[in-house]
Amino acid sequence: QVQLVESGGGLVQAGGSLRLSCAASGRTFSMYNMGWFRQPPGKEREFVATIRWNGASTSYADSVKGRFTISRDNAKNTVYLQMNSLVPGDTAVYFCAADRRPFYSGSSIGAGVYGSWGQGTQVTVSS
Repeated sequence: QVQLVESGGGLVQAGGSLRLSCAASGRTFSMYNMGWFRQPPGKEREFVATIRWNGASTSYADSVKGRFTISRDNAKNTVYLQMNSLVPGDTAVYFCAADRRPFYSGSSIGAGVYGSWGQGTQVTVSS
């Protein structure tokens, strides 16, 4: 139901920053928890961050905690991932996703709870 398009990826040096955006098309965007996942080269998709439908709560993978910040602007149907202090290990294709459960009062950590996914945007961090 929710169509998602990521943008903002690119090449950045270690220590730098990027902000990813995920634009959603759908009248019900504000009903759903949103998440960011990433897939490093040669590895499986992994959880990065999630934010409650109303922005009241966030959760992060340990690997990005303190460096990445997820936020959303429901008026703009957009979720963001601010990435600071980037390291080469952050190199991956980053995907945004929308939980399939409206108004879910929990942390959407597992990929299986997401019903909509974007196409992904490449982030490359050089050493």
